[in-house]
Amino acid sequence: QVRLVESGGGSVQAGGSLRLSCAASGLSWFSNCMGWFRQAPGKEREGVAVIHDDTDNTNYADSVKGRFTVSQGNGKNTLYLQMNSLTSEDTAMYYCAARRGAGGNCRLQAQWYNFWGQGTQVTVSS
Repeated sequence: QVRLVESGGGSVQAGGSLRLSCAASGLSWFSNCMGWFRQAPGKEREGVAVIHDDTDNTNYADSVKGRFTVSQGNGKNTLYLQMNSLTSEDTAMYYCAARRGAGGNCRLQAQWYNFWGQGTQVTVSS
């Protein structure tokens, strides 16, 4: 059984930083794509940053390139998202997601992922 639990969200002023964490279980025996997605009120869920947990290949949304960094801990147990230079446009619920048994090219499309966490709220005030 795959389980994803996010933490690290909160409120921060524009220009500040936050680090999100996702504790993962049930993925160790597979090659997986894992990533971060976000959804603001009234908007569709969008891909932010994804990573393949064997190759470390990453893919970022244009809106976060140079500001956000996705990484993983040892043993496929933890996923991180370091967010710097935050703006009000980054305010959203952030979700951790995984596609178990995936090849090396991880997609940013939310519908491609089949396991999801409950989300953690990030609020950036200007």
